[in-house]
Amino acid sequence: MAEKGVKVFGMWASPMVIRVEWALRLKGVAYEYIDEDLGNKSDAMLRYNPVTKKVPVLVHDGKPIAESAIIVEYIDEVWKNGYAIMPADPYERAQARFWAKYADEKCNAAIFPVFTATGEAQSKVVHEAQQCLKTLEKALEGKKFFGGDTFGYLDIVVGWYAHWLPIIEEVSGASVVTEEELPLMKAWFHRILSVDVVNETLPPRDKLLALNKARREQLLSA
Repeated sequence: MAEKGVKVFGMWASPMVIRVEWALRLKGVAYEYIDEDLGNKSDAMLRYNPVTKKVPVLVHDGKPIAESAIIVEYIDEVWKNGYAIMPADPYERAQARFWAKYADEKCNAAIFPVFTATGEAQSKVVHEAQQCLKTLEKALEGKKFFGGDTFGYLDIVVGWYAHWLPIIEEVSGASVVTEEELPLMKAWFHRILSVDVVNETLPPRDKLLALNKARREQLLSA
């Protein structure tokens, strides 16, 4: 008999995995969550994603889908009823995909160096991250969420910033998203963290903070 149901292979501290969980919860889809040890990945996870060998992996009725942004779109297309994640208008959908790609390829790449940078190098990477986020922030102008009045596709893709970025700031001693530099994004952080599906799935802050402190110390001492 073919395998039925929905499984998510993830890792509790991954901001990419949280996207998939938010999308499933918005749709009201029940799923089994399998937490992976990334240092010793399970045979099942490697069988379902032999190409990139990364989480998240969504398995729907035995069929695997990889890459978080692609998974979110798949969820919206398969479970059409109920909450709409992608915009209904084709132009707005294209814009959401454009900004999601920009965030993943440009902003994430600008944010991650803040984690380990120190001194003058840190000032430089903080400035670069802020400039990238200021560009992304333009998509928030006049809106409550990137999705307009509701938490949508782009909010799911970049929503991890609201929880993970303050931790990166605390661990590194840097200030990236401030009311002075990024007022719209700072206000959006507060709105994102009040969304029920977000609150229900965020990893505990103290646990995430401890993990990132240890990781940063490890990287700096290498």
